[in-house]
Amino acid sequence: MNAPVPDPPARAHAPASETPADAPETGARPPGAVSRAPEAERLLVLSASMGAGHDTVAAELARRARAAGKEAHVVDVLELLPYGLGSGLRGFYQGAVRHVPWVYAGIYDFFLRPGPSPRPSGTPLARLAAGPLMELVRRTRADVVVPVFHLAAQLTGHLRARGVLEVPSAVVVVDFAVHRQWLHPGNDLHLCLTQETARQVARGLGRPAEATGPVVAPEFFAEGPGTAGWRRRFERCAPGRPAVLVSAGAWGAGDRLPGTARLLAAHGFLPVVLCGRNERLRRALADVPQVLTPGWVTDMPGLLHACAALVDNAAGQTAVQALAAGVPVVGHRPLPGHGAEGVHRMAALGVSEQAADDAALVRALDRLTRPGPERERRIAAGRALFRGDALARALRATAAPRP
Repeated sequence: MNAPVPDPPARAHAPASETPADAPETGARPPGAVSRAPEAERLLVLSASMGAGHDTVAAELARRARAAGKEAHVVDVLELLPYGLGSGLRGFYQGAVRHVPWVYAGIYDFFLRPGPSPRPSGTPLARLAAGPLMELVRRTRADVVVPVFHLAAQLTGHLRARGVLEVPSAVVVVDFAVHRQWLHPGNDLHLCLTQETARQVARGLGRPAEATGPVVAPEFFAEGPGTAGWRRRFERCAPGRPAVLVSAGAWGAGDRLPGTARLLAAHGFLPVVLCGRNERLRRALADVPQVLTPGWVTDMPGLLHACAALVDNAAGQTAVQALAAGVPVVGHRPLPGHGAEGVHRMAALGVSEQAADDAALVRALDRLTRPGPERERRIAAGRALFRGDALARALRATAAPRP
């Protein structure tokens, strides 16, 4: 991901007129349409290898940009930090959420949780990556910088506020519950999952914020060729049982996941547990009857379309992929900090359900895995989130007026 980036050839900008973001995509300009600034031709996306969610969003933004004939570069902001700080930060976070989640809960409360009282900022740490980032901006000749991780948003906001970064920064917020480190008034635009979040960001910063919905690859929206193979595998493993995906993220982090799997198996479901790269968790589940642990999955669209529901603990990228695939989501035993707040926010929005205990989890799955109006309402609410294209809006980002 962080190979040297060659100097690109000079390129012309796109024509300067476009239809408004909410206009039908018919190719015709509606009456009274206004001209807009040219679309950016070169995109620099700042991701972070904290699990797989941020990198997944970054990769999809880059794919869309290249499909539209743009240049796109993706960089891990952690790799721009000196002295091995990025790998140390990643290792500490991974260890905390896996083994001592109460430590991360304390860090979240102190640094990240929204609130009126002053909190430490991530800007001093982010500033250590300023030199390498500006070199990348120069070499890629980026027209817009798009952070998809909160530390990167602190960095671009700081550089924009100081006038060092001369091109717009459009932050793609990937969390349902936006914590304070996503927010820096120097950034020009925030693109959010929901209208409620966009209004919250705009009020708090006095800067433009819009709801474009989650960034999910198109393969998730329709059943593909891999789904039939997953269904055959499920039927061989546990005939007649509805498959319920249990996600532990790329790092296999969660609270009492083996117990949850046994509970679901005991109540007539086939738990399909995504252990990520946590082989210890996978071994702990390997001998549990009627529990499937497929290992690292490369066909997530096919797997999701073969499942009847998702049990989620993070409100992250797997959850929004499930919403795109029309798979009901039930939050259960969420990870501390932003995981717990995101699971609660999803449920409050009506796009998922939150199960407070094991009995509530079983009841929710009994209802939502059965065809009927309740399942259809939940699926429709989830798919309604996908209201726009974050990439298209980021390419039209302009420098917001400074106070």
